[in-house]
Amino acid sequence: MNASPDHSTRAARPAREDTRPEPEPFGPGTLLWDRAGDVRLLLSLPAAFVLQVAHPAVGAGVDEHSVFRTDPWGRAHRSLESLQLWIYGGQRAVEEGRRLRTVHRRIGGTDSHGRSYHALTPANYAWVHATAYPVFLTSARYLSRPLDDGEERRLYDELLRLGDILGIRRRDMPATPEEYWPYFDRMVREELENTVVLRELLDPRRPVPPPDGSGALVRRLWPLVHPPLARLHVFVTTGLLPPVARDRLGLAWTARDERRMRRLGAVVRTVVPLLPERLRFLPVACEARRAARAGLPPPRT
Repeated sequence: MNASPDHSTRAARPAREDTRPEPEPFGPGTLLWDRAGDVRLLLSLPAAFVLQVAHPAVGAGVDEHSVFRTDPWGRAHRSLESLQLWIYGGQRAVEEGRRLRTVHRRIGGTDSHGRSYHALTPANYAWVHATAYPVFLTSARYLSRPLDDGEERRLYDELLRLGDILGIRRRDMPATPEEYWPYFDRMVREELENTVVLRELLDPRRPVPPPDGSGALVRRLWPLVHPPLARLHVFVTTGLLPPVARDRLGLAWTARDERRMRRLGAVVRTVVPLLPERLRFLPVACEARRAARAGLPPPRT
């Protein structure tokens, strides 16, 4: 789950690459293969993005270099396709990881506190990746089923493997779930803040155009349907944040909100498993799963 901006407006000296063994692509039998392509990911990704941009360096990078304001749908599509390749792309996952690091080499600047930052500074790059773990667990509790202790450990191990693909050094990530939670609590307490980008993302009045390629009917109805959809988006995003992060960022969440979120989760848990595979899984994941069952390599989309 990555808050990587799409374009750079200034050059910065890249962080030096260290040599690593060739990462191992994912395949059937892993938790990420089973879950990361589920359409429910679309509900949980924004919460991870909010955690990412709450870090001043990451928020500044997105603020200065991303096209999330001018091309929100295009940026979302590219980010989602990239993320799906990490899990379902086979050898292309490794290629995509290299491409992302190349893009990030150009991203740097000064944050709102006047401190210089670079996207590939190990602590910054690791934090972007580390946000996946708590959001994945929170989303599972609401939208599918809670992971047991063994599955939580498997998930964390797989996220470390995914970090290998993305070029994140093991020494820059907590090695175990037991080490992760003190790290997460410290990051929330000492680093996170309500950044400009975070406030924009959680503002239901933020202007967003109709999805790219929308027909005439959607464009006509968009002024009517966008406000309730935006409020739902902000509600779900806030609800899927870990409570400690909500408190730190000053985001209101009432007992009534919690009851509404649990009801929504019950609907999602009931409906999504009934969908056919082509609707339950995102396109890249669906094609990769079909290819795997046929004993074929992942298709090149």
